[in-house]
Amino acid sequence: MELFPSTEQQKKSQVKKSGLVVVKNMKIVGLHCSSTDLHAGQIALIKHGSRLKNCDLYFSRKPCSTCLKMIVNAGVNRISYWPADPEISLQNEASNPMTTDDAKLDAKAVERLKSNSRARVCVLLQPLGCSMVQFVEETSTKFDFIQKIVKSQPDSNADFYTACRQERIKEYESLFLISNEEMHKKILMTIGLENLCENPYFSNLRQNMKDLVLVLATVAASVPVFGCFGFYNSESQRTNETDHQSLPQEIARHCMIQARLLAYRTEDHKTGVGAIIWAEEKSRSCDGTGAMYFVGCGYNAFPVGSEYADFPHMDDKQKDREIRKFRYIIHAEQNALTFRCQEIKPDERSMIFVTKCPCDECVPLIKGAGIKQIYAGDVDAGKKKADISYMKFGEVEGVSKFTWQLNPLHTNALEFHDPTARENGVQKTKSLDDQQHQSKKLCLGHY
Repeated sequence: MELFPSTEQQKKSQVKKSGLVVVKNMKIVGLHCSSTDLHAGQIALIKHGSRLKNCDLYFSRKPCSTCLKMIVNAGVNRISYWPADPEISLQNEASNPMTTDDAKLDAKAVERLKSNSRARVCVLLQPLGCSMVQFVEETSTKFDFIQKIVKSQPDSNADFYTACRQERIKEYESLFLISNEEMHKKILMTIGLENLCENPYFSNLRQNMKDLVLVLATVAASVPVFGCFGFYNSESQRTNETDHQSLPQEIARHCMIQARLLAYRTEDHKTGVGAIIWAEEKSRSCDGTGAMYFVGCGYNAFPVGSEYADFPHMDDKQKDREIRKFRYIIHAEQNALTFRCQEIKPDERSMIFVTKCPCDECVPLIKGAGIKQIYAGDVDAGKKKADISYMKFGEVEGVSKFTWQLNPLHTNALEFHDPTARENGVQKTKSLDDQQHQSKKLCLGHY
């Protein structure tokens, strides 16, 4: 959530943004991002109030005393945070004695609040599975968006994805990982984490942080900035009518990356699918997400409470239809609607982001729930695979459909690439600044 696209006003802020996930009874009930005026913890209190009781809060920065005293008072169960500089950034102001003194006083206040409250405040950074990074990388290179680029330019596949991934790694490391180890230790000591400054704890902490950054960057690279979410082909004739309602590309991409992360929690051994529902209030809110607010999320899994062997795990290559899993798996869209934390309001713009094209089971549900927009990949649109049909997606009316498009409105393949620049049989890409400038120009339905 810390990476939620900023407004120009927020980009000028010297204090680092912070993100927050609010969980209650193992269900996500809030996704928040700090604004220019409020920290993430303050926003959580405004949004949830007494409903924070018994919730678990996950911060991307250590909360300050202002946030902590309010959320502790609300009766939260657990507060976990990323072990780098806190909400009031120390890294950029370390040379300022006044700021450092204030930070030390704040750290003491945080520790006193922590020791005198029932809420558990801790660093929660567990090591990833030994093959997690490799698994995420393999599945990311096979994801629908990357596959479109592969089909259009197979020779540039490996270099293209690797370049995207390296850019994301650099970006995320600069945001979430303090490069200088000594500086990191000083900040940990300032915010009351002296016990993490000694080896092997410090080395393990750094490695776990690097592994998680690598996973996040790998997932983000699977939704490249070299395309955009445009109107589904069947609605191209209505582009001018609905274009003003489209979501900015940066936000659409951010939400699709969230859906991609959810897909890794799947119980389907073959295909993970993630879905996340957002809505837009009529008036701008206090949250750093602007008018956008979280409604619900889900991933494909077997019914709640079922054991591993209760239902078939076979894929569609099995000849016997009775042992196929399709009729037993709850789809990501279905789980997102079932376990949503807020109602979908008919007078507000609501949108669902799905990592794959919704099937015939889910399209009527999405429309019936009152969701106004669907953002998805379109690789399976209009196809039928074994028992699964995707025929209704193109036919649904009253819902705006957006799919990730490499070539908006049938423009030439890979518009972001210089067709005259080739080296070793692989096309060179323009500079990152040029790519970002081009992607900002890609308003939905227009190029």
